Amino acid sequence: MGRKKIALIGGGQIGGVLAQVAMQRELGDVVLYDVVEGLPQGKCLDIWEAMPVVGSDARGNGTNDYRGIAGADVVMITAGIPRKPGMSRDDLLKTNLGIMKTVAENVRQHAPKAFTIVVSNPLDIMVYAFQRMSGLPTHMVCGMAGVLDSARFRAFAAEAVGVSVEDVTAMVLGGHGDTMVPLTRFCTINGVPIEHFLAPETIKTIVERTQQAGGEVVALLKTGSAFVSPALSALEMAEAYLHDKKRVMTCAAYCDGEYGVKGYYIGVPAVLGENGVERIIELPLDADEKSLFQHSVDHVKKMIDEISW
Repeated sequence: MGRKKIALIGGGQIGGVLAQVAMQRELGDVVLYDVVEGLPQGKCLDIWEAMPVVGSDARGNGTNDYRGIAGADVVMITAGIPRKPGMSRDDLLKTNLGIMKTVAENVRQHAPKAFTIVVSNPLDIMVYAFQRMSGLPTHMVCGMAGVLDSARFRAFAAEAVGVSVEDVTAMVLGGHGDTMVPLTRFCTINGVPIEHFLAPETIKTIVERTQQAGGEVVALLKTGSAFVSPALSALEMAEAYLHDKKRVMTCAAYCDGEYGVKGYYIGVPAVLGENGVERIIELPLDADEKSLFQHSVDHVKKMIDEISW
């Protein structure tokens, strides 16, 4: 059988972490594509030379030629410019749409059967654009957002309660931006509702910090955006597919009527396994949650409707 092949499009900060951790975990052999000559080759050589230290036989190769991704089982797309202080994810739209068009054409040509995970921002629009431009099956294309947003929510909640992050479950729906919807009603500490541990005003603060978490990192870094947390979140999704784990994860999935959304990608809980996005789980949202979710959906729709295809 041999190891699976993981193709990473974009050799920047996120791409580098993806390559390192994928090889370290032996999820598969990695090919890292980037337009900059020497960059992906150098990163992969450096990572591969560390594998004897961690005991992994996975290989990594850098390339400046899309033919290198041929036959990939998983494709993860991080290509695009990162956010800078003062920029919203939406500001990136025009530049990154152009990049995504080229990526979509090449993935369709060289790795049409891959499960594709889009990480590039603005996320919900980029994954919609990639699927539309590539023509790949909607269940085999998804976006990484909710796993990261939920992880941030979990981290903040665990710190506030004073418990292990392992015992905190959380779910963040909607678009990957300021309109995201952290569902506090579904946040638990080892099955116990978070309201049992924290006052409403503390929970409200955690929700707001979760919504602004990406911007908090950007403001501190000043020259880029978060890269470790998005990479590890995307790898959780890739592992669920490669190992057919049937994980329930919030991701930007194509909705065909679920939650009243038809024809768009939006953050919803889904089961990820060997068939990609195998099904979407519809939660019984209350009136306030529905309103917040619809507001987020409307924001994503507005941005997509303004694109000149």
